[in-house]
Amino acid sequence: MRIGELARRGLCDVETIRYYEREGLLDAPQREDNGYRRYGDPHLVQLNFVRHCRSLGMSLADVRRLRDFERNPSLACDDINALLDRQIEQIHAQRMALETLEGQLRALRHTCTQPHQASECGILQNLQQAAAGASCECHAHG
Repeated sequence: MRIGELARRGLCDVETIRYYEREGLLDAPQREDNGYRRYGDPHLVQLNFVRHCRSLGMSLADVRRLRDFERNPSLACDDINALLDRQIEQIHAQRMALETLEGQLRALRHTCTQPHQASECGILQNLQQAAAGASCECHAHG
């Protein structure tokens, strides 16, 4: 199959496939006499693997490492477990940061409870205060 069909079947853009190829995440395809890339079903499986890993928030480096394990199936999987443990820790840290951000936004939102003009809006006033270097409600409890 050509790159357009692979992209269609893999539910991604042609440029994504080219990028993954350059990054070593997909095996190099064969070339036809006219120079066109020729992909097979294994490329679709590889593409789906990469996209699945990316959907789990894994970095390209981590996906590349997992692809290395695919290419060398006799390796011990301790490093795979460590990779996933690191990913879980990163997700936990991101979740905590998002919870903090949510609290800050809620505190900021509570500074404006009455509908009135923008000049009297507590949210806008807090953002302006912070821009001028003063403390703001959203970071007061951080």
